[in-house]
Amino acid sequence: MNVYIIDKDLKNLYESGTSKKLKLRKDIIDKFFATVQKISAASDIYDLWKDPALNFEKYKDHYSVRLSGKYRLEMRVEWEGNNKSRGDFYLFRISSHYGD
Repeated sequence: MNVYIIDKDLKNLYESGTSKKLKLRKDIIDKFFATVQKISAASDIYDLWKDPALNFEKYKDHYSVRLSGKYRLEMRVEWEGNNKSRGDFYLFRISSHYGD
């Protein structure tokens, strides 16, 4: 699957490991890197669904995966074909959710 980081702060975090705007704990940053790698390595959407730690969910107009109990990585997905099993992932936000 192809992964594109469209938010400049997220892209800076991914490329340099730090971001002035995103104040996140080191463990959340590590999970962010690992999650991007999991999405990139997935052969189809079923690989992401099989991983219960990700808790891949669909909202009204986008999707998200769990980074921790409190943080989620949000993305848009442009599906290839009608079966919606492969696509391009456009990451746009790490949001505070609940828990932690």
